[in-house]
Amino acid sequence: MRSVPATSSPASAARAGSGTGWWPLAVISAAHLMAILDTTVMFVALPSVQRALGLTVAGRPWVVTAYTLAFAGLLLPGGRLADRLGARRTLLIGVTGFACSSAAGGAANGAVMLIAARAAQGAFAALLVSSTKSLLISVYRDDRERARAVGIFTATLTAGAAVGLILGGVLTTELGWRWCLYVNVALSLVVILGARRVLPSLPGRPQVRVDVISAILVAAGMAALVYGLGEEPAFGWGSAEVAGSLAASVILLGAFLARQARLPSPLLPLRVLRDRNRGGALIAMVVNSLSTFGMMLILTYQMQAVMRYSPLRTGLALIPFAAAAVLGSALIAPWLTARVAPRWLVTSGIVLSALGLLPLLWVSPASHYWPLILGAEVIEGLGTGLGGPPILATALRGVRPPDRGTASAASSAAAQLGSSIGAALLNTIAATAAAGYLAGMAGAATAAAGVAASVHGYSVAMAWGAAILLAAVAPIGVLIDASRPARHR
Repeated sequence: MRSVPATSSPASAARAGSGTGWWPLAVISAAHLMAILDTTVMFVALPSVQRALGLTVAGRPWVVTAYTLAFAGLLLPGGRLADRLGARRTLLIGVTGFACSSAAGGAANGAVMLIAARAAQGAFAALLVSSTKSLLISVYRDDRERARAVGIFTATLTAGAAVGLILGGVLTTELGWRWCLYVNVALSLVVILGARRVLPSLPGRPQVRVDVISAILVAAGMAALVYGLGEEPAFGWGSAEVAGSLAASVILLGAFLARQARLPSPLLPLRVLRDRNRGGALIAMVVNSLSTFGMMLILTYQMQAVMRYSPLRTGLALIPFAAAAVLGSALIAPWLTARVAPRWLVTSGIVLSALGLLPLLWVSPASHYWPLILGAEVIEGLGTGLGGPPILATALRGVRPPDRGTASAASSAAAQLGSSIGAALLNTIAATAAAGYLAGMAGAATAAAGVAASVHGYSVAMAWGAAILLAAVAPIGVLIDASRPARHR
């Protein structure tokens, strides 16, 4: 395996596209995996964090939300910075900052310090993630080699969310919740050393500008959307809090798009979105992430609150989903890519994911892991894994070199936004359905009734999740034009 020197010239970087070996992919995947792990690693640690730092019930979710919102909202400016400074340089900056903020979070002596550190983690995660996909398509230029690299890369990321739950359970149980953050310091050091040795030093473009106002508009718009969806159970759809937040989201995101159309150097050039294949792939990325993250969140509740699984046992019970996703991404999807048009691979993966949610409609308080939950995990994992590589490849297909960082950031933002929406929306649907179920059981406000209501809410949420996926199939199939390759625009 031939490494690419840190001081490589643009010409040598271009020659690195074929025969580079898999060490660059290992470093790129490890960097991106750290960011994905931290979306879930703190879930199982939350009770311990709450006891240690005295978090209120209202403040507890911000340990997770501060990270995901900063992550999603800053991906696009991160992409422009990758274009401006060069992807390897921004990767190193992002990983270094991620390590420092992780150390600060692990040493937190109060809720404010921890939440601030988590937000900083999300910001640096956005910067490093914006760099990884740009590096991936720059290093692996041969079509067959790139297809294999994308398949392995996607499999790693698909499994990352489940691995985060397992890792969080192990670290919290054996070493304490702070090690869920400290572990990133060691991982970051490995990535930094590897990146300096095997990743090409791609040239930056100093003329690229980063529009701060656009960054604020898109970050605030995403935050308002997720906040509005998540607060419906507390305030109701017609409340000023929820309706106002959703309206603000529409206004802010609309203003963001309008600003991109006017600026000579926009944060998100609209030509990146006008490609029909890329547009269809970004929609597919949102619904694919919505399905995966929403299902994992619902299953976590079902296993811990209803089936009385420990956090560690819950993480282990999700391994079949991760294994099926890896099988679909690393083996099945690359083999089919050379034989089946992207349109059919993407839509088939989404349909399979929808079918994976359907068994969960029959989950009850008395359900066991086998067969419903295990069957749902395997089918959902195969669908997610099958669709992941062609979705990512289509999203990055035909991107002009100056737009690689931006297109990479847009695809990551779509996936992260889908995860955030999936968690907020499906949790809201579940809570609303559970409240309605309990209200219909006059005088039956017992513990058993509460459990039955919760499980009913989970089933309703999964039905809606499947419906959303199936509704997205037609527009995605129309947009992804498999009859000709994406053109440079």
